[in-house]
This record gives sequence, C-alpha cells and structure tokens, in this order.
Amino acid sequence: MAPAAAMTGRRRIGVLGGTFNPPHLGHLILARECLWQRGLDEVHLVVSARPPHRDAPSVDPETRLRMVDAAVTGFPDLHASRIEIDRPGPSYTADTLEGLAAASPGTEFTLIIGADQLLGFHAWRDPERITAVARLAVVARGAADLETLAEAAEHVAPGRVDLVAMPTIEISSTMVRDRARTGAPYDHLVPRPVAEQIAALHLYGSP
Repeated sequence: MAPAAAMTGRRRIGVLGGTFNPPHLGHLILARECLWQRGLDEVHLVVSARPPHRDAPSVDPETRLRMVDAAVTGFPDLHASRIEIDRPGPSYTADTLEGLAAASPGTEFTLIIGADQLLGFHAWRDPERITAVARLAVVARGAADLETLAEAAEHVAPGRVDLVAMPTIEISSTMVRDRARTGAPYDHLVPRPVAEQIAALHLYGSP
C-alpha cells in the first residue's frame, strides 16, 4: 500500500517535542517507527526551551539542540527544530504547531505523544487548538494498551487519533544522566555523536 502522503499529494510532518536532555536511541526509534507506520515524510524533533510544567532542564537549550542535531545525523527524514528556542516564553505545543502550520501552508502535521499524555490531554493548554492543526499519533506498548488507548482516543479527539505500536525500549534521559554522573557506561544508550558531546562538555557530571 502506498504511504498516505503519496495518496494525498501533501507533505506529512510528524512533530516530536521534548527536552531531549539528552536525546537517546529510544527517541530515534520512536521517530522512525512513526515515520514508517504513519507514512510521514519527515519528523521534526522540537527542543523545548522552557517546559511550562517542569523545572528548567539542567543543560541549556542550545546545547540540547546541538545534541539532537548530532543524533539525527545520517537520517535525512529526521530534523532538529529550534522553533521553541527562538520563541520567548513557555513552550506551549499549541503555539508551536500553529507556528509550524503558518510557515508551511498545506502541510499535514501529526503530533507524536505517549499514552500517558493522551490520557492527560484534556489538561493541556488549549487542546482544541492542537487538534485543529494536527492529528495525534499515540504510542502504545502491547495489545492491551492499544485497546485502552483506542477507547480513550474517541473521548479525547474523535477521528483525529492514530495509534502507533512501539517496541518496548527501556531507555530514558534520566537513566543516561544518572549513568553519566556515576561513571557507569551510557555510550550504548545514545547515538555516538551525542556520547562524544556529553564527554567533551562534561555534561551531567560525566568525567
């Protein structure tokens, strides 16, 4: 079957937001799975400058952007985005998506989120603005999760949610930071260029 983008003739861009502190292999696997399963042309990894509902990341936005840019090296359909770094104030997803849509008229956008984010989507800032601009690609783990999310999706955004089956990848940015701080190996959990930057800049208390 031809990808949806080919059938509609419109570019389809996925948007994966996060602090990426640091980016790890799980982020790349997630982005590539969404590309393949949803027939996207590209996925933009949007680096959050100032997350509205959590403490400021321990590493500055420009450094995290450089790590994401290094992480996607060799993947021409993955791109690091600085849209939230260049915009003052908190990084609200609705503002980001509307900014992307204004810059690329006619493009179809898909916001990639996790299962827990779908269940709490009603508490996001202006969720109706988000679903007006983008579909939601919700990452599920396992058949049971798919069933639960399919039911929740009909309440959150009927007809605007697609489910993505994701391999179980037990890697997190917190894990990488903790390993770097304690001297445990972490270079197999992140792309090599990211590991090199962490070591060169002594991020997260790494030796």
